Amino acid sequence: RYQQFFGIEKTLKRVEKITDGIRAGGLIWHTQGSGKSLTMVMLTKLLKLTYTNAKIIVVTDRVDLDEQIHKTFENTDIKAGRASSGSDLIEKLQSGISVITTLVHKFEKVRNSKTVINDNNVFVLVDESHRTQGGDLHNAMKKALPLACYLGFTGTPLLKKEKDKNSFLKFGGEIHRYTIDDAVKDGAVLPLLYEGRLVDQEVLSPEGLERKFNMITRELSDDAKRDLQHKWARFQKVASSEQRLELIALDINEHFKKTLKMANSGFKAMFATSSKYEAIKYHEIFEEYGDIRTAYVISSNEHEELDGGNKEYVAKAWQETIKNYGSEEEYLKYVKNEFIHGCEIDLLIVVDKLLTGFDAPRASTLYIDKQLKEHNLLQAIARVNRLYDGKDYGYIVDFRGLLGELDQALTNYASLDGFDPEDLTGAVVDVRSEIAKAKTYYTHLEDLFSDVKFKDDLESYVVVLADIAKRDDFKEWLSHFSRAFKLALSSEKIDDILSESEIKLYKKKIKFYNELRKVVQLRYHETCDFGKYEEQMQKLLDTFVSAKEVNELTRLVNIFETEFEEEVQRVEGKSAKADTILSAVSAVVKEKMESNPAFYKSIAQQIEDVINEYKAKRLSEEEKLAKAKQLKDLITGMSKPNEDKYPKEFENKKTLIAIYDNLSDILGNLEVVDFELIVKNLTLKLDEIYLRASKKPEWHKNKDVENEITSAMEDVLWDIEDEYDISIENKENIYQTIRGIGISFYA
Repeated sequence: RYQQFFGIEKTLKRVEKITDGIRAGGLIWHTQGSGKSLTMVMLTKLLKLTYTNAKIIVVTDRVDLDEQIHKTFENTDIKAGRASSGSDLIEKLQSGISVITTLVHKFEKVRNSKTVINDNNVFVLVDESHRTQGGDLHNAMKKALPLACYLGFTGTPLLKKEKDKNSFLKFGGEIHRYTIDDAVKDGAVLPLLYEGRLVDQEVLSPEGLERKFNMITRELSDDAKRDLQHKWARFQKVASSEQRLELIALDINEHFKKTLKMANSGFKAMFATSSKYEAIKYHEIFEEYGDIRTAYVISSNEHEELDGGNKEYVAKAWQETIKNYGSEEEYLKYVKNEFIHGCEIDLLIVVDKLLTGFDAPRASTLYIDKQLKEHNLLQAIARVNRLYDGKDYGYIVDFRGLLGELDQALTNYASLDGFDPEDLTGAVVDVRSEIAKAKTYYTHLEDLFSDVKFKDDLESYVVVLADIAKRDDFKEWLSHFSRAFKLALSSEKIDDILSESEIKLYKKKIKFYNELRKVVQLRYHETCDFGKYEEQMQKLLDTFVSAKEVNELTRLVNIFETEFEEEVQRVEGKSAKADTILSAVSAVVKEKMESNPAFYKSIAQQIEDVINEYKAKRLSEEEKLAKAKQLKDLITGMSKPNEDKYPKEFENKKTLIAIYDNLSDILGNLEVVDFELIVKNLTLKLDEIYLRASKKPEWHKNKDVENEITSAMEDVLWDIEDEYDISIENKENIYQTIRGIGISFYA
């Protein structure tokens, strides 16, 4: 990536400068998700190549980050030693090991042992340097490595106060930056949509709770509402002190079911909670509901709960959770692997652990019930900005009101007021701006069918989509509209953007357009699904539109399958039936053209003739349908072409017939008495060449074999020319055409 190239280039230039025996260092801000770890690895490699005796020390402040960066080095050709203790770090510093990864805390032992390495070819790469640049630990590094070059890396922008004094001064000023806005615009990370759902005392009042229940249930089907009423009854029985947790859990449960719980999407969510006690309580509530599969992660080194009763409860629950895994470390490994790669965990509940440095691209939503500020907030929300197939954005649902209604500049909120405004450009986007796009996409769809006179007549819309460019536009705008409307229906902010009449109209249109794309797929024999977004389309229909009235888009039925005839019978009108058949025949022609160009070009021309004659009103609907059926029978083998024109020994031998057809076509201008005999002999000899060549493994991908085949074909053509005293033109055309046939039948 270009930011890695320029960041490394500027860093190498910076470290060339030496003042008082010390190389100039500096700070690199490359926003989270933009490949910062790999930048460090590539910089290490180039430092080693540039400075023969270089020693590179990569410093982090957390065990999981140290493990992660060490694994990144392992996956390259750079061997790195990982310091297991302070004593081990001392040993590695004094050894010939050129790359070391370590935790910053281990430098305390180095300082206490009075170990000092006076070498200006030592480069210290400090990850998340805004956390490790202050206080004793940084001083301990400086004391042990006084002549080292210090290069700080951060994934979040610097606070104003850090720019003024700490990070910039300690590391030597900024070297390179790649901002949040840069990364979003480049598509290196996804934009983050923000929705505030503050749960405070007002919401927990009887009137507030009723409003909340109506908001959650408003767009649900009757069955879903009944299911929710059971959960609501449970909620009303719990103690008032626990009601807030129950309400948030219920909200998350329903939001997850509406937006993420899809059979094949693979999308997951994380939930940041304020304490170990609440993490466990939330996990238990979700288990009680039984709709989504959760796991929670806490660690013994997090701050202890102040309440003695909670402390005992937490310890007991935690031991019960990890007992089958042997240790806390093994449990954590299982959870991380399962959340990233598996399907047994939908929602991962965390406190502090895994809110930084944990990459899970399938995580698309972050729920927050925790006070987060400055670097911690930016690092937490970046958990869901990673790229993943079918994922358009990361989604933040905030139950603490960290960014209020997001109707002011980000730096106006206490959570982010320590940053410069320009450094936060593109950090988060108000979900309402995305919901508003549903209006734009709907307008594009309506404009596409502006010439349709009878708006309830499905066939009129199908006719408009005979134009392939318009079909492509239809699929694109419907896909965009569906995703934006699904987002709107799952957000509490929908009323700020869409009126009740618009919501009702959009639901009706979604249903209509879904029916249209099913008809279009069959009529024009062209896949009309949304690829990676198809599952989301079906989720929208199932959750917010009556599932009983809307069928899923069926797969495209092949013309050779028995079900094809049933599909055609469901189409109304003889002309429409004929179009359906002709589109399916055309699809086969495109697919199989190389296996017999002469035959399939003939079919393609006949299709064009039928369409043109019908448009010119020289064919009736009945005649058009009859001709379409004849072409279908011809292409599926139900009726056979005139076999009298082929030598008898070619009967039922498709390869020989294909070669014969195309040689007859290419050599048609030859004026010679024995034309049919020449074509027959030539067919047999060329077929023999390909039959022989096909015995070799992967023959059709081997250039040497291709050259051998061409050479053998040249010899055969020369022999024919000599024998019959003729001159064959278009030899290159023969080679290419017969090669296509040979590969089609023998590869």
